[in-house]
Amino acid sequence: MDDRYGADVLAPGWREARTKTVPRVPAERDLVVEVAADGWCGAITSVRAGQVELEDRHGRRRLFPLGPGFMVEGALVQLEAPARAPASTPVAGRTASGSFAVADARARVARPSRILVEGRHDAELVEKVWGDDLRVEGVVVEYLEGVDLLDQLLDAEPPSRERRYGVLVDHLVPGSKEERIARAVARGPHGAHTLIVGHPFVDVWQCVRPASLGIAAWPEVPRGTDWKMGVCRALGWPARDQTDTARAWRRVLGAVSSYRDLEPALLGRVEELIDFVTA
Repeated sequence: MDDRYGADVLAPGWREARTKTVPRVPAERDLVVEVAADGWCGAITSVRAGQVELEDRHGRRRLFPLGPGFMVEGALVQLEAPARAPASTPVAGRTASGSFAVADARARVARPSRILVEGRHDAELVEKVWGDDLRVEGVVVEYLEGVDLLDQLLDAEPPSRERRYGVLVDHLVPGSKEERIARAVARGPHGAHTLIVGHPFVDVWQCVRPASLGIAAWPEVPRGTDWKMGVCRALGWPARDQTDTARAWRRVLGAVSSYRDLEPALLGRVEELIDFVTA
Protein backbone atom coordinates (compact mmCIF):
# COMPACT_ATOMS: atom_id res chain seq x y z
CA MET A 1 0.00 0.00 0.00
CA ASP A 2 1.39 3.39 -1.02
CA ASP A 3 2.03 5.69 1.94
CA ARG A 4 1.24 9.11 0.51
CA TYR A 5 2.46 10.88 3.66
CA GLY A 6 5.86 9.23 3.88
CA ALA A 7 7.46 7.45 6.80
CA ASP A 8 8.34 10.51 8.84
CA VAL A 9 6.68 13.88 8.23
CA LEU A 10 9.07 15.52 10.67
CA ALA A 11 12.16 14.44 8.73
CA PRO A 12 14.19 17.30 7.16
CA GLY A 13 13.20 18.14 3.56
CA TRP A 14 9.81 16.44 3.65
CA ARG A 15 8.09 19.50 2.13
CA GLU A 16 10.63 19.84 -0.69
CA ALA A 17 10.29 16.16 -1.57
CA ARG A 18 6.70 16.77 -2.74
CA THR A 19 7.55 20.01 -4.64
CA LYS A 20 7.84 19.80 -8.41
CA THR A 21 11.12 21.21 -9.70
CA VAL A 22 10.81 23.68 -12.59
CA PRO A 23 13.82 23.36 -14.88
CA ARG A 24 16.07 26.33 -15.58
CA VAL A 25 16.58 27.11 -19.26
CA PRO A 26 19.14 29.56 -20.69
CA ALA A 27 17.42 32.38 -22.58
CA GLU A 28 19.23 31.75 -25.84
CA ARG A 29 18.48 33.88 -28.88
CA ASP A 30 15.69 32.52 -31.16
CA LEU A 31 14.32 30.16 -28.48
CA VAL A 32 10.51 30.28 -28.75
CA VAL A 33 8.79 30.66 -25.36
CA GLU A 34 5.30 31.37 -24.09
CA VAL A 35 4.40 33.61 -21.15
CA ALA A 36 2.25 31.48 -18.86
CA ALA A 37 0.30 34.44 -17.47
CA ASP A 38 -1.15 35.84 -20.68
CA GLY A 39 -0.18 33.43 -23.48
CA TRP A 40 2.18 35.85 -25.27
CA CYS A 41 4.40 33.71 -27.51
CA GLY A 42 7.57 34.81 -29.23
CA ALA A 43 11.20 34.20 -30.00
CA ILE A 44 13.92 35.58 -27.75
CA THR A 45 15.70 38.50 -29.41
CA SER A 46 17.87 39.74 -26.53
CA VAL A 47 18.60 39.50 -22.82
CA ARG A 48 19.70 42.57 -20.91
CA ALA A 49 19.49 44.05 -17.43
CA GLY A 50 17.60 41.06 -16.04
CA GLN A 51 14.94 41.17 -18.75
CA VAL A 52 14.25 39.09 -21.82
CA GLU A 53 12.79 40.54 -25.02
CA LEU A 54 10.34 38.42 -27.03
CA GLU A 55 9.21 39.05 -30.60
CA ASP A 56 6.00 37.45 -31.84
CA ARG A 57 5.26 36.35 -35.40
CA HIS A 58 3.88 39.81 -36.24
CA GLY A 59 7.14 41.53 -35.29
CA ARG A 60 5.78 42.97 -32.02
CA ARG A 61 8.21 42.99 -29.10
CA ARG A 62 7.74 42.96 -25.31
CA LEU A 63 10.07 42.80 -22.30
CA PHE A 64 9.60 40.38 -19.40
CA PRO A 65 11.68 39.80 -16.25
CA LEU A 66 13.85 36.69 -16.28
CA GLY A 67 12.81 33.89 -13.93
CA PRO A 68 9.73 31.69 -13.61
CA GLY A 69 6.47 32.03 -15.50
CA PHE A 70 7.49 30.84 -18.96
CA MET A 71 6.69 27.74 -20.99
CA VAL A 72 8.76 25.93 -23.62
CA GLU A 73 6.88 23.35 -25.70
CA GLY A 74 4.09 23.34 -23.11
CA ALA A 75 6.32 22.75 -20.07
CA LEU A 76 6.91 25.32 -17.33
CA VAL A 77 10.48 26.64 -17.15
CA GLN A 78 12.52 29.35 -15.48
CA LEU A 79 14.45 31.51 -17.90
CA GLU A 80 17.94 32.55 -16.87
CA ALA A 81 20.63 34.61 -18.56
CA PRO A 82 22.76 32.44 -20.86
CA ALA A 83 26.28 31.77 -19.68
CA ARG A 84 28.99 33.72 -21.43
CA ALA A 85 32.46 32.41 -22.07
CA PRO A 86 35.30 34.48 -20.57
CA ALA A 87 36.75 37.00 -22.99
CA SER A 88 40.13 35.27 -22.82
CA THR A 89 38.72 31.93 -23.96
CA PRO A 90 39.87 31.23 -27.51
CA VAL A 91 37.18 30.56 -30.09
CA ALA A 92 37.22 26.90 -31.02
CA GLY A 93 35.24 24.62 -33.26
CA ARG A 94 33.82 26.06 -36.47
CA THR A 95 33.24 29.42 -38.06
CA ALA A 96 29.81 30.75 -39.00
CA SER A 97 30.27 29.24 -42.47
CA GLY A 98 30.85 25.77 -41.01
CA SER A 99 34.59 25.73 -41.67
CA PHE A 100 37.05 24.65 -39.00
CA ALA A 101 38.13 27.73 -37.06
CA VAL A 102 41.81 28.62 -37.07
CA ALA A 103 42.75 29.63 -33.52
CA ASP A 104 44.58 32.97 -33.13
CA ALA A 105 44.78 33.41 -36.91
CA ARG A 106 45.78 36.83 -38.18
CA ALA A 107 44.19 38.34 -41.26
CA ARG A 108 46.22 37.58 -44.35
CA VAL A 109 47.49 40.37 -46.57
CA ALA A 110 44.78 40.96 -49.16
CA ARG A 111 45.09 39.10 -52.45
CA PRO A 112 44.75 40.99 -55.73
CA SER A 113 41.69 38.84 -56.48
CA ARG A 114 38.28 40.08 -55.35
CA ILE A 115 34.72 38.92 -54.76
CA LEU A 116 32.23 41.44 -56.12
CA VAL A 117 28.63 41.68 -54.94
CA GLU A 118 25.74 43.84 -56.12
CA GLY A 119 24.97 45.82 -52.99
CA ARG A 120 25.77 46.61 -49.38
CA HIS A 121 23.30 44.08 -48.03
CA ASP A 122 24.94 41.32 -50.05
CA ALA A 123 28.36 42.37 -48.75
CA GLU A 124 27.17 42.50 -45.14
CA LEU A 125 25.60 39.04 -45.36
CA VAL A 126 28.71 37.50 -46.91
CA GLU A 127 30.89 39.17 -44.27
CA LYS A 128 28.74 37.93 -41.40
CA VAL A 129 28.85 34.28 -42.46
CA TRP A 130 32.15 33.99 -44.34
CA GLY A 131 34.11 36.88 -42.81
CA ASP A 132 36.47 34.70 -40.74
CA ASP A 133 37.25 32.48 -43.73
CA LEU A 134 37.83 35.45 -46.04
CA ARG A 135 40.26 37.10 -43.63
CA VAL A 136 42.26 33.89 -43.32
CA GLU A 137 42.37 33.62 -47.12
CA GLY A 138 43.05 37.32 -47.69
CA VAL A 139 39.98 37.86 -49.88
CA VAL A 140 38.29 41.28 -50.01
CA VAL A 141 34.58 41.67 -50.81
CA GLU A 142 33.61 44.78 -52.78
CA TYR A 143 30.17 45.88 -53.91
CA LEU A 144 29.23 46.94 -57.42
CA GLU A 145 25.98 48.84 -56.84
CA GLY A 146 24.57 46.87 -59.77
CA VAL A 147 25.71 44.22 -62.21
CA ASP A 148 25.25 46.79 -65.01
CA LEU A 149 28.53 48.37 -63.88
CA LEU A 150 30.54 45.16 -64.15
CA ASP A 151 31.85 45.77 -67.70
CA GLN A 152 33.06 49.23 -66.69
CA LEU A 153 34.96 47.83 -63.70
CA LEU A 154 36.53 44.99 -65.69
CA ASP A 155 37.72 47.38 -68.38
CA ALA A 156 39.21 49.75 -65.80
CA GLU A 157 41.00 47.01 -63.84
CA PRO A 158 41.21 43.94 -66.09
CA PRO A 159 41.37 40.53 -64.43
CA SER A 160 44.33 38.21 -64.95
CA ARG A 161 45.68 34.89 -63.72
CA GLU A 162 46.90 36.68 -60.57
CA ARG A 163 43.88 38.98 -60.22
CA ARG A 164 40.66 37.01 -60.53
CA TYR A 165 37.15 38.31 -60.02
CA GLY A 166 34.33 36.27 -58.55
CA VAL A 167 30.93 37.96 -58.97
CA LEU A 168 27.78 37.18 -56.97
CA VAL A 169 24.56 38.23 -58.72
CA ASP A 170 20.95 38.43 -57.55
CA HIS A 171 18.17 36.85 -59.63
CA LEU A 172 20.44 34.91 -61.99
CA VAL A 173 17.75 32.94 -63.80
CA PRO A 174 17.22 31.99 -67.47
CA GLY A 175 16.10 34.92 -69.59
CA SER A 176 16.95 37.59 -67.04
CA LYS A 177 19.07 40.68 -67.63
CA GLU A 178 21.60 39.27 -65.19
CA GLU A 179 21.97 36.08 -67.22
CA ARG A 180 22.53 38.04 -70.45
CA ILE A 181 25.28 40.10 -68.81
CA ALA A 182 26.90 36.97 -67.34
CA ARG A 183 26.94 35.26 -70.75
CA ALA A 184 28.40 38.33 -72.44
CA VAL A 185 31.22 38.60 -69.89
CA ALA A 186 31.99 34.88 -70.17
CA ARG A 187 32.35 35.20 -73.96
CA GLY A 188 34.34 38.45 -73.78
CA PRO A 189 38.05 39.17 -73.21
CA HIS A 190 37.71 39.01 -69.41
CA GLY A 191 35.82 35.72 -69.22
CA ALA A 192 38.81 33.46 -68.57
CA HIS A 193 39.55 35.05 -65.21
CA THR A 194 36.04 36.10 -64.16
CA LEU A 195 33.42 33.80 -62.66
CA ILE A 196 29.83 35.02 -62.35
CA VAL A 197 27.41 32.98 -60.24
CA GLY A 198 24.14 33.85 -58.60
CA HIS A 199 21.08 32.81 -56.69
CA PRO A 200 17.54 32.73 -58.10
CA PHE A 201 15.98 35.16 -55.63
CA VAL A 202 14.86 38.72 -56.40
CA ASP A 203 16.87 40.10 -53.48
CA VAL A 204 19.53 38.81 -51.11
CA TRP A 205 17.03 39.13 -48.23
CA GLN A 206 15.37 35.98 -49.56
CA CYS A 207 18.61 34.05 -49.10
CA VAL A 208 17.81 34.08 -45.38
CA ARG A 209 15.62 31.10 -44.53
CA PRO A 210 12.09 32.19 -43.50
CA ALA A 211 12.19 29.90 -40.45
CA SER A 212 15.17 31.84 -39.09
CA LEU A 213 13.00 34.96 -39.10
CA GLY A 214 9.99 33.18 -37.64
CA ILE A 215 7.89 33.54 -40.79
CA ALA A 216 6.32 30.82 -42.94
CA ALA A 217 7.61 32.20 -46.25
CA TRP A 218 8.79 35.38 -47.92
CA PRO A 219 5.76 37.33 -49.18
CA GLU A 220 4.92 37.57 -52.87
CA VAL A 221 5.32 41.20 -53.99
CA PRO A 222 3.35 42.37 -57.07
CA ARG A 223 5.31 43.60 -60.09
CA GLY A 224 5.75 47.36 -60.09
CA THR A 225 5.99 47.52 -56.29
CA ASP A 226 9.31 48.22 -54.59
CA TRP A 227 10.24 44.75 -53.38
CA LYS A 228 11.63 45.70 -49.97
CA MET A 229 8.73 48.03 -49.22
CA GLY A 230 6.27 45.37 -50.32
CA VAL A 231 7.87 42.80 -48.03
CA CYS A 232 7.80 45.15 -45.05
CA ARG A 233 4.12 45.94 -45.58
CA ALA A 234 3.20 42.29 -46.00
CA LEU A 235 5.00 41.35 -42.78
CA GLY A 236 3.49 44.24 -40.82
CA TRP A 237 6.81 46.06 -40.45
CA PRO A 238 7.09 49.87 -40.78
CA ALA A 239 7.39 50.79 -44.48
CA ARG A 240 7.35 54.56 -44.84
CA ASP A 241 10.80 55.26 -46.27
CA GLN A 242 14.35 53.96 -46.70
CA THR A 243 15.00 54.34 -42.99
CA ASP A 244 12.33 51.71 -42.32
CA THR A 245 13.74 49.33 -44.93
CA ALA A 246 17.20 49.82 -43.41
CA ARG A 247 15.81 48.84 -40.01
CA ALA A 248 14.09 45.85 -41.62
CA TRP A 249 17.39 44.72 -43.09
CA ARG A 250 19.03 44.93 -39.66
CA ARG A 251 16.27 42.63 -38.41
CA VAL A 252 16.84 40.20 -41.28
CA LEU A 253 20.62 40.24 -40.85
CA GLY A 254 20.24 39.87 -37.08
CA ALA A 255 18.40 36.59 -37.62
CA VAL A 256 21.53 35.11 -39.24
CA SER A 257 24.09 33.50 -36.97
CA SER A 258 25.53 30.81 -39.25
CA TYR A 259 25.24 29.09 -42.60
CA ARG A 260 22.27 27.14 -41.23
CA ASP A 261 20.18 30.32 -41.52
CA LEU A 262 20.83 30.65 -45.26
CA GLU A 263 19.37 28.96 -48.31
CA PRO A 264 21.52 26.33 -50.06
CA ALA A 265 21.16 28.30 -53.30
CA LEU A 266 23.44 30.96 -51.80
CA LEU A 267 25.76 28.74 -49.77
CA GLY A 268 27.11 26.76 -52.70
CA ARG A 269 27.62 29.83 -54.86
CA VAL A 270 29.70 31.73 -52.29
CA GLU A 271 31.86 28.67 -51.60
CA GLU A 272 32.37 28.37 -55.38
CA LEU A 273 33.54 31.98 -55.59
CA ILE A 274 35.97 31.58 -52.68
CA ASP A 275 37.49 28.53 -54.34
CA PHE A 276 37.81 30.40 -57.64
CA VAL A 277 39.58 33.49 -56.32
CA THR A 278 41.93 31.51 -54.04
CA ALA A 279 42.95 28.87 -56.61
